[in-house]
Amino acid sequence: MATALEDYAKARKQGQKEQQKAMSEDSNPYLPALDNIVESRTLLKEENVGTREIPLPQVVGTVTVGRQEAFARNFMPLLAADTEFGAKWVRVMDYQTTEGIQDAVKVVEYMGKFYVLEGNKRVSVMKYLEMPTILADVKRVLPPVSDQKEVVIYYEFLKFFKCTAIYDILFSEEGSYQKLAEAMGQDLNNIPWDDDTIMDLKSAYLNFTKGYKSVENKVKTITTADAFLLYIDMFKYETIVKATADEIKKGINQIWGEIEIADNGNQIAFSEEPQLQKKTVIPIIDDIFKKTYNEQHPLNVLFLYNGDVSVSRWINGHEKGRKELEEAFPGVVRTLACDLKETEEEFEEAVEAAAGDGVELIITTSPVQMEYALRAAVKYPNIKFLNCSIHISHEAVRTYYGKMYEAKFILGALAATLSTDHRIGYVSTYPICGNIASINAFAIGASMVDPQAKVYLTWSCLKDEYWREYIKENDLKIVSGPDLIRPTRADNAYGLFKINDNDEITNIAVPEWKWGKYYELIVQKILNGAWNAETDEAKGKAINYWWGMSSGVIDVNIFDENISYATLKLISGIKKAISADLCNPFDGELRSQSGKIKEAHTPRLSNEEIINMNWLADNVIGTIPAFDELTEGAQKTVKANGMPIVGSASGDKE
Repeated sequence: MATALEDYAKARKQGQKEQQKAMSEDSNPYLPALDNIVESRTLLKEENVGTREIPLPQVVGTVTVGRQEAFARNFMPLLAADTEFGAKWVRVMDYQTTEGIQDAVKVVEYMGKFYVLEGNKRVSVMKYLEMPTILADVKRVLPPVSDQKEVVIYYEFLKFFKCTAIYDILFSEEGSYQKLAEAMGQDLNNIPWDDDTIMDLKSAYLNFTKGYKSVENKVKTITTADAFLLYIDMFKYETIVKATADEIKKGINQIWGEIEIADNGNQIAFSEEPQLQKKTVIPIIDDIFKKTYNEQHPLNVLFLYNGDVSVSRWINGHEKGRKELEEAFPGVVRTLACDLKETEEEFEEAVEAAAGDGVELIITTSPVQMEYALRAAVKYPNIKFLNCSIHISHEAVRTYYGKMYEAKFILGALAATLSTDHRIGYVSTYPICGNIASINAFAIGASMVDPQAKVYLTWSCLKDEYWREYIKENDLKIVSGPDLIRPTRADNAYGLFKINDNDEITNIAVPEWKWGKYYELIVQKILNGAWNAETDEAKGKAINYWWGMSSGVIDVNIFDENISYATLKLISGIKKAISADLCNPFDGELRSQSGKIKEAHTPRLSNEEIINMNWLADNVIGTIPAFDELTEGAQKTVKANGMPIVGSASGDKE
């Protein structure tokens, strides 16, 4: 057994190695000092947390600068053994191995990390021995409240801490503590959770860290807690509570692609044009291994809807697309459809039955189904899963959507040619990622034809407002309404329409989601063996099929025969320019309600900027509603798909 002096020599060697590494990285080789990190620390608000076991990995520095250069940044000693410092370290080490350190060190906690006020050598010894925790008297220094991401997350952590007194679980994204609480069936209302709940969480997190340890060094940006929450998303909290570290390790391997995408910043690889053939240098090899589909062995595709086809405008459109898909590949593709309620049990039963029937592709048509689809995709890795959404990044489930903003751009221009008072109504569905771009594209198209055009924005998803009343109250005669006709109780209040003085509606044009064409292109990829190749090409990014007019999946259909030939020429020209990528509403100068977004000479907005648009064009009269203004159903959709902005857009709502 090594003596305390021999242990000091080993610890010092570790410290010197860490010191050299830090210097080679041009980093500070010594302990960070809180007084150097936080100016005027003594002027900040403080709280006494009390005496408790704290996680040693989160003890990262010292409070004052006095002793910082006696330790490397990993808390290992640097001074020689024959110094007074070395002798004291040896005595602490000897005491720990014979008696066990009982006295609590004193630390200051700042932003979830601990800085030692008294007991640096005790911390050093315990870190050398790789102890997981240390007893400490904790005083907390609170940062000033701000909208900085790190500060917002920290104050979310404080709510979590008041409920659990757990320090170990540190997230890097806003909203994660609330998401964890919801997954556990809890809330963060400052009332402590019961002891059993807290113990289950501690046990589950400890087992996860053990299972995660072997791959932890492969991850660069996300925290262990981030990966823990991702694991819960994929497998549910109840399963991880009962799982051993080895079982969790197996689950981590199953979802490693998801962890890589999260570690890569949840980036999305946008497929803007269908890639129908696999890129290869040896075509004959692909032909050997490519699966052949025919009437005896068709490609089985299941559409899972989260509502009633006979009621929902959205689902009815996808159902028509399903039938067109089967007609496009007679005998080669067999499709099935299933209307579901919103329970995961029904979803699981449908997927289990589909797996037994040899289904190879499952298509879910709403972002609220993504949670269920993810877990099913992990359970059935041989089935391909798609979800109709745009902002959700996962490896196990690919997403698809259409560039509807292209059609709305054209409709805006058309509306402006018909409006006699420069006023146009616009009814939007949900304030989700992607939809704001459609509003702005419509408004930009209108202003390009009529610089005086104003677009009056309302929403069909608000608790206390009915969009038809809004249109009537504002006496709007040209309106862009819901994109799709109602399957039952159909009326003409959809697409672009005009209202005469007798309140009679005439349809002018409609934006078209050509789902049949969309599904035909996706299935063609599978038939040609091009599906799997895209995973390698994405290189750690989620795959989203975001196709538009050039692919034939988005279009504008004009009904009104009274539209002038000159206007039709204008619309036709814009269509051709968009399809050839020569025209885009987000080229050139852009102005919002609150100011200029970009200059005329700057590049077109990127896909990410278009999808995450959080502003309204300067000729839009209206606002983006806050989350709590939405109906319960709308909140579920928004929560699932992402809301780029919550009630902070400026503008007058009339």
